Amino acid sequence: MKDETKESRVLGHIQRLVSEEHQLFDHPSPSAEQSKRLADIQVELDQCWDLLRQRRALRETGHKPSEAQVRPASVVKNYEG
Repeated sequence: MKDETKESRVLGHIQRLVSEEHQLFDHPSPSAEQSKRLADIQVELDQCWDLLRQRRALRETGHKPSEAQVRPASVVKNYEG
């Protein structure tokens, strides 16, 4: 799979997650299930953005972008930014 195709798929996934996130934010009083899903989406978004950053950094430094790995939620949840 070409690197651009992989990144396009990740970006498409990010767009779907952001859309779902916005729908959940629109609920005036979300259920416990909706609140949990929102928290899960936010972690998954952090993981996706991190994966894209890894891939781009690897490419820029002459490495294979395919070496990038999704980092555990426990790692990306602690990112600031």
